[in-house]
Amino acid sequence: MTLKNNITKATIALLVVFGVNFLASKIYSRLDITEDSRYTLSKASKETVTTDEPIYVDVFLTGDMPSEFKRLQTETRQLLEEFTEVNANIIISYINPKDENPNIDVLISEMEKYSMPALRIDVKENGKTSQEVIFPWAVINHNKKVAKVSLIKTNASNAIDRVNNSVQHLEYAFASAFKEVTAEKSKTIGWLIGNDQLESKYVFDFLNTLERNYHIIPVALDSADIKPIETLKNLQKLDLLLSAKPQKTFSDNQKYVLDQFTINGGKSLWLIDAVHAEMDSISEKGQTLALGKELNLKDMFFQYGFRINPVLVKDMYASDIVLLDTNNQPNRYPWLYNPVVIPNTKHAIVNNINPVKFEFANTIDLVKQGVNIKKTALLQSSKVSATVGMPKIISLNEISSKPNVQMFKKQNLTLAALLEGNFTSTYKNRVKPFEYKNHKDENRATKMIVIADGDVIKNQMDRGKPLPLGYDKWTQQNYGNKEFLLNAVNYLLDDTGLISVRNKEVKIPFLDVERIAKEKTKWQLLNILLPLLLLGVFGIVYTYIRRRKYS
Repeated sequence: MTLKNNITKATIALLVVFGVNFLASKIYSRLDITEDSRYTLSKASKETVTTDEPIYVDVFLTGDMPSEFKRLQTETRQLLEEFTEVNANIIISYINPKDENPNIDVLISEMEKYSMPALRIDVKENGKTSQEVIFPWAVINHNKKVAKVSLIKTNASNAIDRVNNSVQHLEYAFASAFKEVTAEKSKTIGWLIGNDQLESKYVFDFLNTLERNYHIIPVALDSADIKPIETLKNLQKLDLLLSAKPQKTFSDNQKYVLDQFTINGGKSLWLIDAVHAEMDSISEKGQTLALGKELNLKDMFFQYGFRINPVLVKDMYASDIVLLDTNNQPNRYPWLYNPVVIPNTKHAIVNNINPVKFEFANTIDLVKQGVNIKKTALLQSSKVSATVGMPKIISLNEISSKPNVQMFKKQNLTLAALLEGNFTSTYKNRVKPFEYKNHKDENRATKMIVIADGDVIKNQMDRGKPLPLGYDKWTQQNYGNKEFLLNAVNYLLDDTGLISVRNKEVKIPFLDVERIAKEKTKWQLLNILLPLLLLGVFGIVYTYIRRRKYS
């Protein structure tokens, strides 16, 4: 009877085990119990990989590296696993570039050709410091479209904060890259020409990147002086107007066309220089005379709620320039006219982006005019900045003298601003340059971003070829200019699904590296001796109790 019961119980147990395994193979679920929902993709991220065709992802952040970066490596792997749960057609490969080419110098040069520079990091171990080279990049391929993903953020001074910021950025970085290679173009951006804006070679990288998701067409406003009504109708077919560093004065017809485009809900991104000052002139002659610039846009901008001042910003937090010394050797010198701005606001456009580099920036005043407009300062100078009035001779000799810190008492000077709301026409109760029957004084809500420096969008050239926007070939630094401008365009075009991902907070706990180094010996002894000591005490007590019991 007992044997039969045992067989019955064993059979039931086996059936239960097989049943559980069968159900587990058919029903699969994942549960994210982290406080910050780290392993839960947002809806916007999931929508970027809704395709039936394969997506290939090559990750180069592999191999041996410091513990902080191993954490980034792990987070990258886990995030990509979440994407593969959404779409099984995502094929991931982890590639160590050092295995492909052991010669590190040649490897670094090859990766730079593909705009994926190496990251050199200092590794401290046992009191010694060494340098390690890693490649924090991933490449996504889909239907002959390619997108590069930077896995590291450089907007922090130490490795722990840098990795933490990078983890915060991972989901947005991959989701935006997936969208770049999978999404179809739906909106059109007009690139203003005809007022001596930047040449196409200097905006090649940014426009080339935009063109992957949007239609880009050149728009010459010259026609507004001949056929203003037709020009305005053509503008109203656009979703966004972009003007970068115009040098030539806008005519009244052109300004009126732009005004009515805005009042009818047109969105725009302006990169304006209010001062004539070019680094090329200074490099050639050693100095230049900086003068205010007149574009005939002041009254229009003031009506919209802002004013660009014809002054130059000097900032103690600035990028370097490279000059040759008497021995023809390159040396780096701080150039205070090139502010490097670290965003101090959590707005989705600038949250967690790398520092943005300016060149001869002006300031923006957000005035009381435009009461129905919400005004947000996106980028501001540091707490130790100053302004220089015009006219002003700017000379390279300034690098040889120490700046007077007492002069740098201005702080948080606005360099880029967002304006949202119902704009009022500049020509309300004014004589119009031409007759327009459909004139509106105020109508649909719209958005506008203004940046008080045209060079923010300008990519450098190397041997006739455009470099990636934000990369400085002289100092080999990567800045967040491209990321900032792409976010700005996405926000203006209401493409905000992915931008909301940027605000996701992920908290990564790190060990205190300095404390580990100081208390290393203590904790090693504690972990080795304490267990032995406890084991010895237990043995003595156990032996004593046995002797008492059996003596």
